[in-house]
Amino acid sequence: MSVITAGTIHAFYLFDVAEAIDLAALRRRFGARAETALLEDKGPGPSRIAYLQPPVLLDAATLGIKEVEGFRLRVKFFDYGVISLRLSRPFSGPWPDLVKLAQDFTESERLEARAAEVCAQVRAAVGDALASGRPAMLDEDYLVYAVHALDAPLDADALLERHGVEIAQMLRGERQPLSRQEREEVLRHRLSYLADDLVIPAWNAAFIYDAEAASAATIEILELANSQLLEFRYHDDLLDRELGQIYAVLQQPRRLDWMFGRRFTRAALRLQSLFIDVNEITDKTENAVKLVGDLYAARLFNLVAARLGLDKWKGNVEEKLKTADDIYRFAVEQTGMSQANILELVIVFILVLELGLFFAGIM
Repeated sequence: MSVITAGTIHAFYLFDVAEAIDLAALRRRFGARAETALLEDKGPGPSRIAYLQPPVLLDAATLGIKEVEGFRLRVKFFDYGVISLRLSRPFSGPWPDLVKLAQDFTESERLEARAAEVCAQVRAAVGDALASGRPAMLDEDYLVYAVHALDAPLDADALLERHGVEIAQMLRGERQPLSRQEREEVLRHRLSYLADDLVIPAWNAAFIYDAEAASAATIEILELANSQLLEFRYHDDLLDRELGQIYAVLQQPRRLDWMFGRRFTRAALRLQSLFIDVNEITDKTENAVKLVGDLYAARLFNLVAARLGLDKWKGNVEEKLKTADDIYRFAVEQTGMSQANILELVIVFILVLELGLFFAGIM
């Protein structure tokens, strides 16, 4: 059995903290210490993929935060309101040791609690750059096990043949051996660009076999996909809450709705604002990166998105936006009917007044 001579464990904790983050304000405040996130493709020549609005990176020391449970901390700020904490530590040793660490880190409540504490510190340190901060933070976590070198180099096929059992068990975080069926299910979702690199994403973790520098772009895409998942989850919850409240308001019977219809007008305005806000942020989230120039990056992102269920969450949001649009149209129609009723009432009043004046001999 080969031994890992160089590897890295990354634990990502992402938090939806605000409607938006002013990245320019962060760059002005921290100057050269605020780095710009970059995406590098695996093909030769200049990079053909890029962020449309590059996130800002800060080392934890810049914010006065020390290591977290033995992990080095790096903080990333996405303009659509997400803060991503990346906790990293090197690893070398036999495969069973890495499997044991994976089991310990999977759903580690202690590490999650520390990450939440650190995020609160980060929010306090950069509070003036947050627009419309969230009262409660939605979060997402993801683990990445990156193997950079072995004592006896292997290509991707040989690695899967020799260590597929350990890799699958790592990605599931199980302490008991997996069945052959489950192992094959985990390992069949994989991607390689060269003969000696490999990426296997799962819904809660990913395995990477690549040189450290080359794996950076893969890790960047994994982090990006999780940030988008977090945003779609947030807006799915938001639409659930808002639609539930609007349903409750519209279902309350009112005696004078036929005439005034104010609650329909308020509901229409509220829905219009919600529709615009959610569409704007989901478009910004979905179009954060231009991947069309690199086929491998696009294939990797699509594979990761499928494993995270990104399309399902996006579909949920789109379906609820369609429902919001239908309710908006109904509310507008009801408002129009109420206005028409008022106009008819005014016309009838004028006619009655004219008749009264006529019979009184005034007209």
